[in-house]
Amino acid sequence: MKNVVVLTGAGISAESGIKTFRDADGLWEGYDVMEVASPVGWENNMELVLDFYNQRRRQLLEVEPNEAHYALVKLQERYNVKIITQNIDDLHERAGSDNVTHLHGELLKARSTFDESLVMDWKKDINIGDFCEYNHQLRPHVVWFGEAVPMFQKAAEIAENAGIVIVVGTSMQVYPAASLIDFTPKESPIYFIDPNPNISAGGNLEIISKKAVEGVPELVTRLLNEA
Repeated sequence: MKNVVVLTGAGISAESGIKTFRDADGLWEGYDVMEVASPVGWENNMELVLDFYNQRRRQLLEVEPNEAHYALVKLQERYNVKIITQNIDDLHERAGSDNVTHLHGELLKARSTFDESLVMDWKKDINIGDFCEYNHQLRPHVVWFGEAVPMFQKAAEIAENAGIVIVVGTSMQVYPAASLIDFTPKESPIYFIDPNPNISAGGNLEIISKKAVEGVPELVTRLLNEA
């Protein structure tokens, strides 16, 4: 089966009710992102950071995957689909996608501040005093500004073997995620699904100017008919 690599961002989750990463004013749901999503913010106010992610986690548990998530699952019937997501939610997995790489971590996991390889499933609030087995504070298992992106190399290797590329819900302007498109084979067709695309079609790039819940199912139907 042909390899399809799907790069997803906040736009696909927004249609399930999860707000996009940053508003036009640069605030993340009313917070300066550096206060709630950086190592400095963590050091300055651990309680604020934990509360912020606790609220996001509770919200995530109340929403459901949408038509775009489910359409990508249907694509698995005839293609080898690998999803690389910038999102920290589990909506792809809940919909039924088999192969998902999270570039920026996972909200429903916690990790030790002592050993970053010590990661555990975590669906409840993380509170001050929640410790790992080595008696060190737990933190959200997410990549903050200023931190390395440990899954990037794996994602780049996946991108290198793409027969078809689908970009949905992301402007592809946030690095290093944006550079993944440079790793894909030059001859592979790229489908860019966005209601307000910031790039122009040309060569092997096709623009689908629709929301994810409309554009993804339409493209999936088309690709299944071509398979």
